Amino acid sequence: MSRVAKNPISVPSNVKINFTGNSIEVSGSKGKMEFLIPDSVAANFADDVITITYDESFPESTSLAGTTRSLINNMVVGVSEGFQKTLLLVGVGYRAKASGKKLELTLGFSHPVHYELPEEVEVETPSQTELVLKSFDKQMLGQVAAEIRAFRPPEPYKGKGVKYADETIRRKEAKKSAVGIGAGTGTGAGA
Repeated sequence: MSRVAKNPISVPSNVKINFTGNSIEVSGSKGKMEFLIPDSVAANFADDVITITYDESFPESTSLAGTTRSLINNMVVGVSEGFQKTLLLVGVGYRAKASGKKLELTLGFSHPVHYELPEEVEVETPSQTELVLKSFDKQMLGQVAAEIRAFRPPEPYKGKGVKYADETIRRKEAKKSAVGIGAGTGTGAGA
């Protein structure tokens, strides 16, 4: 039994749904997406609601039903509202500059890092240390954000690097100096 697949997907009035065989096409104000529904799962569209049906006797169809429902829901939300991720650049001299589909990052290397954004993703830089990525494709948005973060992942000692806005960096304590501990007092290991 898939609890996720049992939830119906409500479709807003500005989103158009088109079924062609095993394929579903979702289009809205932000864009258009297509998805191939697995053979063991069926999707039905009636009264502005999409429901997922599947055969509960097969474990594969149960797991695919939940995944299919989530992917279709992400498509509906993406083409109507869109998704966004915010990245923060933490570190002295770390900067980001966006111009069209090109992103230039200064991350403490001897050279600036240039990144070409895919067609589906837009970027804004409200400040030099903040990146706002927007897209109707949730998977593509997460992939682009992960690739940008991978240029300089946050390190645990000072927290420097590229991090998600809602990410918490677990900080480590720096090594303490051993000078003066037991030196010359006769209380050391050799005494």
